[in-house]
Amino acid sequence: MSAIVQDELDPQMRRRLILTSVALGAGAGVAVAIPFAFSMKPSARALAAGAAVEFPIDKIEPGQQVTVEYRGAPHWIIRRTPEMIAQLSKNDAFLADPKSEESLQPAFAKNEYRSKTPEILVLKGVCTHLGCSPTYRKEIGPADLGIDWPGGFFCPCHQSKFDMAGRVFKGMPAPKNLVVTPYQITGNSVVIDAELKGA
Repeated sequence: MSAIVQDELDPQMRRRLILTSVALGAGAGVAVAIPFAFSMKPSARALAAGAAVEFPIDKIEPGQQVTVEYRGAPHWIIRRTPEMIAQLSKNDAFLADPKSEESLQPAFAKNEYRSKTPEILVLKGVCTHLGCSPTYRKEIGPADLGIDWPGGFFCPCHQSKFDMAGRVFKGMPAPKNLVVTPYQITGNSVVIDAELKGA
């Protein structure tokens, strides 16, 4: 019986049915793939979050810290005073990595200031221990941090301490210095941009 049915089927009809099925399947595959492909394109919000951030230096008072958001994380721009800059070299004996040899930073920041110029410091505001955001504690010798506190950054989560160059003190939970964000100074502005790498 099956042999008779097999003989009665039109080979042309079979070919048309196969081609129609293949065409419909390919069309359905394309219809599913197009929205999926477009979903992988970054949104305007994501593109904006990754765009460079510019901040005018003259809006930052000496000794002030400004926080800007860049790529979903806080980044700090600090305008250090001459007194803050003078203190940096006095901290070396108390620091875990005073020359920043083990820390993440652009090539231009391999100096005691960890910056392009002594006055302007740009750091990612995230502790290298477990990702908390340290607080800016510029006052010298406050009661809660001790008389020997030289000013810097204090992480309230696990008490890691960093100096005014973002260098971690010895014996702290944080294993490395705070990350120096790639930036450049253009005219009277600080431009934060990870694409600059070693600029």
